[in-house]
Amino acid sequence: MKRFTLLALFTVLVGSAVVFSQTENKNIDHCFASAGEDVTYLKDFVVKLPAKKNNQSSPVVKNTIILRKNTVYRFTICNNKNSEGKGIIQLFDVKRTLGSTYNPKTGKSYQSFNFHCSKTGPYTIFISFKDGKSGNAIGIMSYVKRK
Repeated sequence: MKRFTLLALFTVLVGSAVVFSQTENKNIDHCFASAGEDVTYLKDFVVKLPAKKNNQSSPVVKNTIILRKNTVYRFTICNNKNSEGKGIIQLFDVKRTLGSTYNPKTGKSYQSFNFHCSKTGPYTIFISFKDGKSGNAIGIMSYVKRK
């Protein structure tokens, strides 16, 4: 009886993981399609963050990447249907913000931005949610072209 119970539990867990993985892959494919027909997929960043608590800063996911000189990249953010917050993807070097899907001066959000890399090296991608709300989103990094 114990073996049957363990086998049933294992089957349920594996089945759930496969369904979740298929749904996540469909969301990634949909987000990549929204990046445009002129791009090549490079990497995705699946993010799930809780809401910020009281006086703390908003939760953020940071990923370091290496970008190549004379290359144009596109960074795209897509919110999952059940996401409370609106995702923001930002690109930083050591000194400053290089691009963002959110402009705090105007309050406007964009789905993508292009970045022309002028120096090979490490860059950091930040993904967070507007106003510190909880959320689920997918960030996509795509290759556009060499200059």
